[in-house]
Amino acid sequence: MKISRLKRGFPAPLNIALAIISALLLVFSFPDFELWFLAWIGLVPLFLAIDNEKSSLPKSFFLGWLWGVFFFFGTCSWLTYAPINYAGFPAALAYFLMFGLSATVGILTGIFGTLLGFCLRNFRSYAIFSAPFLWTAIEYLRFWTIGNTWNSIAYSQAFAYADIYYFPIRTGGIYFLGTLILFWNALIYFLFVKFGDKRKIFASLSFLFLVPFLLAWAANPAKTEIKTSVPDKSDALAANVVAIQPNVPMSGFGMEKYYELRRKHIELAEKGLAQIKESKDLNEQIPTLVIFPENPMNFMYSDDVEFQDFIRKFAVKHNSLVLINSLEPDSATKGYYNSAVLLDKKGDKIAQYDKMYLVPFGETVPPLVKGIIPSLVSSFVTGSEYDIFEIGKAKAGIMICFESNFPTLSREFARNGADVLIEMTNDGYLGNTAVLRQHLASAVFRAVETNRPVLRTTNVGVTGYINQRGEIFDAAENYAEATRVWTISKSDGSRTFYVAYGDWAAWVGIIVTLALLFLSFRKKRSEA
Repeated sequence: MKISRLKRGFPAPLNIALAIISALLLVFSFPDFELWFLAWIGLVPLFLAIDNEKSSLPKSFFLGWLWGVFFFFGTCSWLTYAPINYAGFPAALAYFLMFGLSATVGILTGIFGTLLGFCLRNFRSYAIFSAPFLWTAIEYLRFWTIGNTWNSIAYSQAFAYADIYYFPIRTGGIYFLGTLILFWNALIYFLFVKFGDKRKIFASLSFLFLVPFLLAWAANPAKTEIKTSVPDKSDALAANVVAIQPNVPMSGFGMEKYYELRRKHIELAEKGLAQIKESKDLNEQIPTLVIFPENPMNFMYSDDVEFQDFIRKFAVKHNSLVLINSLEPDSATKGYYNSAVLLDKKGDKIAQYDKMYLVPFGETVPPLVKGIIPSLVSSFVTGSEYDIFEIGKAKAGIMICFESNFPTLSREFARNGADVLIEMTNDGYLGNTAVLRQHLASAVFRAVETNRPVLRTTNVGVTGYINQRGEIFDAAENYAEATRVWTISKSDGSRTFYVAYGDWAAWVGIIVTLALLFLSFRKKRSEA
């Protein structure tokens, strides 16, 4: 009796299977699989499952929650790499904690399932078109509750490079493109439900399912490959750039190894500087910027006099600007910022940007659990200023690692006059996993949203130049030493609609969601 009652409390097995299949389709649309077209059809099984169970809001919640568990576990299982390899966690414990994290974040997709089931119950088949707005509102809620938008559905399209994407991304960023993806899924499902005669709708459904594949062909498959050539040079050149990928290990080195790796930074940089002198296409008369990426060597410019002398000699010798990642002291808290520091040709600090979006449990611990759960790497002070660096006649906004996942940051840099975005990243703690391409996907969107190139300099990969169309040039091989030479150009100063007006698509989703809830409750009251 108890077993049968328990069974009645859960969705039907078929609907559970549909939710899991839907989640897996979305997992396959993201790196490392990158079957991006599946995102345009992958939510249809979830819609069917929720529609079948719409009479029970707890069941609708469970289906949405289950979808979230499988999706977040499937796309972010690389989070177990650092605890296993650097914190000594048993694999079973690491994956159990990963399940707990997925189950927690899955509450948000569970809320989506509840809201969609509620709307379908009150407005019938037409309510499926509420899904795009509900989904976008929940993704925006995820940003404001857990502090990131990692693997929002729009990011699945990062490496499609189809021209039709430029308009929605530059108009409304990830939320507008995400809304369109959800609308397409909803349209497919609506036609399936509204016109039950399969013979009449077979042709139209087939077309709708095939369109994403046609888009893949129209995007030109050659575009989806990372390019090996350097992008075309602009007439408004402001500076040369030498970017290095030093491939510094995450652990296991003492002071002797530290000095050896530091010399390797210089060797890689000098290789690029020599390339500038020998090249007929590069202009030695403009400033040259050397970029050292974020890595675990923990340079401390302000507090380390020996390092100041070391980097000053390098800057003077090569008459170059130098951009480094440095732990910079905060006099107010006696703590440290995770900073980007720009040094002039004399090796003196002329600009500093302090990281504003710190990695939860990696660089900071949320206040509610501070003192209970430790940070895996360190605990930094949070920055507060959108500092812009002058590189020759151009201006640059700096994103430190995790920050490239935040369109609000790059948008603010573009609003403040940045001509280019520079990302300094270290994903080495997470291994040669899908995180490298997923993180790269964020940078692709930042370039398209702002219509500004992103110069991505990383410790282990993916180092590369991303142009304003989101195309990746001159990428270095992962987990290998590399030197790249690029240029920075002065932009025309124009702003995209997204830069000017921000996350309007998310707010539309929130407003429509609230309106639908109001109408639903009003309808129920009038029927009572």
